Amino acid sequence: MLSFILAAEPSGTDITKLEKLVQKFWDWGVEAGSHLLAAALIFIIGRILISFLNKLVARILARRKVDPSVQSFVKSLVSILLTVLLIVAVISKLGVETTSFAALLASAGVAVGMALSGNLQNFAGGLIVLLFRPYKVGDVIESQGETGTVREIQIFHTILTTFDNKVIYIPNGALSSGTVINYSREELRRVDWTIGVEYDTDYDMVERTVRDLLATDQRILNKPAPFVALHTLADSSVNIAIRVWVKNADYWDVYFDMNKRIYAEFNAKGIGFPFPQLTVHQAKD
Repeated sequence: MLSFILAAEPSGTDITKLEKLVQKFWDWGVEAGSHLLAAALIFIIGRILISFLNKLVARILARRKVDPSVQSFVKSLVSILLTVLLIVAVISKLGVETTSFAALLASAGVAVGMALSGNLQNFAGGLIVLLFRPYKVGDVIESQGETGTVREIQIFHTILTTFDNKVIYIPNGALSSGTVINYSREELRRVDWTIGVEYDTDYDMVERTVRDLLATDQRILNKPAPFVALHTLADSSVNIAIRVWVKNADYWDVYFDMNKRIYAEFNAKGIGFPFPQLTVHQAKD
């Protein structure tokens, strides 16, 4: 019985092996902890540096009075590049070989390129927008069925703010290859109205009334001269075409104000606005 107990007790060799195994785990834990701590410090310090550099770049661009469109694009690009460098530094500190990491990225380049083909197109579209400048920050544009003011041009998207304060992200690829209407590019804009009056109305009186209203609005330019003409003889009305030129900033104010003034003046002079009409003739037996 005593011999069995003695045989069951670990020998000195087994204790030595166990101690070595525990020591290895301890050393590995200390090393891994130091790597994790160093990676965390690198990440925290890196984020602080990235924030500082982003602000520095923004101040430099603002001091040099760089176009706001270019400023937003450059700031977005610098932020992404610095973040990628920070991620690589953190991965390297964790013990992952950056050469192996680069080789892995290279081997997956085709797949990543196919997956990010849309983003690459948007990036190229952003460069085209900055190069040819079909619009800039602050312009009112219409594209992809959306209308709004350009708030920011990023490396992948252009951000619009609509008139009812919605924020819309439109891919740069679609903007660079599609149709873009820029309402802010030209200094002057033409305001158009088509007003329908009843068939028994004196057209000359209508034209004089409209021209008098246009002449009293100082925002309407004399050159090019206002245009008033009989447009069409429609089914239920005689349509009058009115076209004037104004400064871009006055477009909507003139449009809505003149609508109100025409309505009030026509009612005061007895000029009727017709309703849709249909004449039916009944055949006799």
